[in-house]
Amino acid sequence: MTSGTAQTTINRSEVVDIEIPPHGLPGCLRLPPNPRGVVVFAHGSGSSRNSPRNIYVAEALQKRGFATIVFDLLSEEEAENRANIFDIPLLAERVVSACKWASTANWTRGLPVGLFGASTGAAVALEAAAELCGQVSALVSRGGRPDLAAALDEVRMPTLLIVGGSDRDILGLNRAALAMIAGPKKLQIVPGATHLFPEPGTLDAVAAAAAEWFGRYCAQRGDEQEQRSTRF
Repeated sequence: MTSGTAQTTINRSEVVDIEIPPHGLPGCLRLPPNPRGVVVFAHGSGSSRNSPRNIYVAEALQKRGFATIVFDLLSEEEAENRANIFDIPLLAERVVSACKWASTANWTRGLPVGLFGASTGAAVALEAAAELCGQVSALVSRGGRPDLAAALDEVRMPTLLIVGGSDRDILGLNRAALAMIAGPKKLQIVPGATHLFPEPGTLDAVAAAAAEWFGRYCAQRGDEQEQRSTRF
């Protein structure tokens, strides 16, 4: 078995309740048969693992062959302090922990890792990606606030920023942030969509774009890992 495959063979779709160490943060791991990558989600401020939009995208990615992890970034007690909800460095550390857990868990060990951030969670994902450096294969932001990330010039993995065409303020912030991101990057506009993508078909467009992005770059990382493993 090469480093580009998970240790546990998955023959059917599964949904597993998990806890992310070291704080025991509850989450949900969705597994397709023979996943080709694992995507860790970072939700926006005031949201949780029960975010209907993130669950929708996670389920769509699962159908396209990606394992997904949607989890609470804060404990219930921590979430009572509003300051924690907007503490980007703190939340980024939680995402880093989730990525490290995914790299060692039996279900997902060895799989390429992607990050998906929504709203302020996009800044959280970008901060985590900068810290993880080469350990993340690709990143996707939905209606994000990348301007809140302090390390945009350290983000070198392929990054896709998806913004609603009618979400004008956020679109301007994403255009400015795109210029600062160091790695391969793309701004994708969903026509007619507002900030939360409630319009019919717009969230499907987000899921399709994310799946294409992760499929391109996670597959590339998986091939690179397999090539390295065969050299030794």
